[in-house]
Amino acid sequence: MKRKPPAKAEPVVSPEILEGAKRSLSTDKVKPAARCFVCGSETLQTGPEALCWVCRRLKISAWRDVEQQMPVQE
Repeated sequence: MKRKPPAKAEPVVSPEILEGAKRSLSTDKVKPAARCFVCGSETLQTGPEALCWVCRRLKISAWRDVEQQMPVQE
C-alpha cells in the first residue's frame, strides 16, 4: 500500500504581513546601553553618574561606613 504524499500546509501568516513585520523590525533602533563608569558593565543612565547597580550599592555602602566612623574620630 502506498502512502499519500503529505499535503502542503498553507502559511499561517500571509506573506504581506510577514514582510511588513520584517521591515518594521529593521527600522527599530535600540539605544546603545551606557557603560558603568567604574567597572565597564552595561548600565541604565538613571542619574548624573553612570554606575551599574553593583557599583552604586558599593558606593552607598561606603558612604554609610564613612558616616558611622566620623563620630568615633573626635
